[in-house]
Amino acid sequence: MFPFFVTGLQVATAMLALYALLGATSLWVKLAARRKARGMLNHQVNAWWRIFPVVSLALLAYPTGMLALAGLVFSLACIELESHYGGRRARFWIGTCTIGFGISWLGSQHPEFAPPLIAVAIAIQACHCWYQPKSSQIVWLLILMTAGAMYVLTVFCALPFGSRQNLAWIFYLFIMTALNDIGQFVAGTLFGQHKIAQNVSPNKTWEGLAGGIFTSQFVSAVLGAYLSLAGFLVLAIYALVLSIAGFTGDFIFSAAKRYLSIKDFSTLIPGHGGILDRVDSLVLTAPVLYCLLRIAE
Repeated sequence: MFPFFVTGLQVATAMLALYALLGATSLWVKLAARRKARGMLNHQVNAWWRIFPVVSLALLAYPTGMLALAGLVFSLACIELESHYGGRRARFWIGTCTIGFGISWLGSQHPEFAPPLIAVAIAIQACHCWYQPKSSQIVWLLILMTAGAMYVLTVFCALPFGSRQNLAWIFYLFIMTALNDIGQFVAGTLFGQHKIAQNVSPNKTWEGLAGGIFTSQFVSAVLGAYLSLAGFLVLAIYALVLSIAGFTGDFIFSAAKRYLSIKDFSTLIPGHGGILDRVDSLVLTAPVLYCLLRIAE
């Protein structure tokens, strides 16, 4: 009933190590972080203490947990984006339900066509936003991107590597995305001096990006070797690509927030915004890793 307990013992051990690392980070923030940065870092760590248990439950209930997690994230994202939609609320909910159920039906009936069609729909909407930048068009783009990423998250379970390996790759995806975000945030907060695009996202610095890449390389090498996922060179390439993808996803959602004139999508996570403020990196890292694995199979 719960394949995790048959196939995921290595993942369980790595998960416990992750909680230990998070605990050590919490202690370091309270005792050793510079006073100026302590408040921001504390909010970041507290946010992950709320998110990690939810992800852990989804992994424990694998593969059904992935479906539940994807549905939960998409639902919360739609609730957050409703207040920023400039059109009629009825039209918004009809559109989001159509997108959600449409992608689910397409994925179940014609899984070979789902990823390219979703990508084409996102590209068309992105072009629409570029030539007609309106709040409603931005919202539809974010919904399409989130829906597509959540669909990809569910099809990780159908990769042709077997249950244990598929679960390990999903865990790898979550950990790489989370620790890349944390690495970028910590490095940017402590050492950030050179802005990447101040008018779009003033908190993003080259030092933060470098910190995320360094963290990703280390985590990918250690975690990938422990879970026997791939060779060192492949893991290094994956780490670099995922780090840049995570940064790009965060940047896109930051640009959307700047256009919508908001700081956070909601106040769901105290001190750190809404669900979209936390999964903005995952929206790109999930499809990117999925494509890399399909190419390598």
